[in-house]
Amino acid sequence: MNAGAYGKEMKDVVLETKYMDSKGETHNIDLAKHEFSYRKSIFSTQNYIILETTLKLKKGKKEEIQAKMQEYQNLRKEKQPYDYPSAGSTFKRGKDFITAELIDKCGLKGKKIGGAMVSDKHAGFIVNTGNATFQDVLDLIEYVKNIVYEKTCKQIELEIEIVN
Repeated sequence: MNAGAYGKEMKDVVLETKYMDSKGETHNIDLAKHEFSYRKSIFSTQNYIILETTLKLKKGKKEEIQAKMQEYQNLRKEKQPYDYPSAGSTFKRGKDFITAELIDKCGLKGKKIGGAMVSDKHAGFIVNTGNATFQDVLDLIEYVKNIVYEKTCKQIELEIEIVN
């Protein structure tokens, strides 16, 4: 996918990727052929295995880079639920709304099904409070999606990929 944070995305740093198709053949593609868009790429829609990716990084002073990395880490710790395990941000932002805000306005922060819970720190995360099953997480995702739609008429989409 085209992961991103703080105004940057993978499309900003990828030069090329080597991948293997379902026939076992390897291919190299440049940036344009990745078909990057919000949280998507050619690898989101095809059954390819990424073998290698070349990134283009900017040179900079070590201390400045470390300071920026620390700043981003602090922001994440401040805003995201690091006190519980999770798969990361569960839901995508909408085209005209911030999904976590909708979930929060629907009163779903802290909602639990089994061991899965909508984070009370950031409503866009579903966390494992210690004994969540895969089914608990799936049930909570569906519950959240249904309540948000009932109360706001907005359909929210997953950012995580569920693989069966």
